[in-house]
Amino acid sequence: MPTQVLFIRHGETSWNRVKRIQGHIDIPLAETGVEQAQRLAERLAREALGGARLDAIYSSDLQRAQQTARPTAAALGLVPHLVEGLRERAYGVFQGHESAEIAQRYPDDYARWQTRDPGFSPEGGESVRVFYHRVVHAVAAMVAKHPGGRIACVTHGGVLDCVYRHARGLALDAPRNYALLNTSINTVEFGDDGGSTVLEWADVAHLGGASDDDGLVKAARAAR
Repeated sequence: MPTQVLFIRHGETSWNRVKRIQGHIDIPLAETGVEQAQRLAERLAREALGGARLDAIYSSDLQRAQQTARPTAAALGLVPHLVEGLRERAYGVFQGHESAEIAQRYPDDYARWQTRDPGFSPEGGESVRVFYHRVVHAVAAMVAKHPGGRIACVTHGGVLDCVYRHARGLALDAPRNYALLNTSINTVEFGDDGGSTVLEWADVAHLGGASDDDGLVKAARAAR
């Protein structure tokens, strides 16, 4: 039987607002992120009362993901399972900097980063290819524990990107044209044959149906 996973990006952090790369740096939620996590919990608790219960909650071990997972876990009487493999991509020396700072400090690496080369890794970090395989392996192990179940996975934007590409069969260097929103619910079904299908993406109904934290969303609004 297929397993349904609600992939949820963590709530907003102060670094999200200024587009500073977090990677493995353990940044906490901003006040807005804490509020987003509470709204998420209230929504999932209402849905559980209506019959859409979760069997388990998994989370990246970084605190921004844990802080997002805890209110929902408490509301549903669950304990989050922490998985290091669900962490954001390790960006090495890029971590803690905005794009303009990276371009100035590491001009050659920045130029290669912009080519979307899946094999490129910043000093001390992971390449997209290594990151992707790490995520796919962690997700497969998680899904295998809940055949026919419905679970939540609180993680990071980069992990959501890997999940979407895997489900859609997109190349790792293909430009992104889908949103990765804070506390969004992104539902993917995993079949017995190992295949996966995106059922719903970037659902932020619990935030009033709008989010400003993704550049793609802002660009779409500007074009209207």
